Amino acid sequence: MSTNNRFFDDIGKMMTSAAGVAKGARDEAETAMRGQVERWLANMDLVTREEFDAVREMALKAREENEALKKRLDALEGGRSGSQM
Repeated sequence: MSTNNRFFDDIGKMMTSAAGVAKGARDEAETAMRGQVERWLANMDLVTREEFDAVREMALKAREENEALKKRLDALEGGRSGSQM
């Protein structure tokens, strides 16, 4: 009976060790994959969120200024066409 208990204890310890090794291998694989993806992204010509937001704001401001200038131009052209006829 005691040999059976010892056998099962040894099997249990071996399974616990195997699970620990598997978790360590998984963690190491995740770390390696994450590092690889970060290097791959760093080599790409991507912009940060802050840079994107800054350019977006500049584009919105330019669009608003363009619309305001178009309204002024339309108003000026409207005044000229009426006086030339």
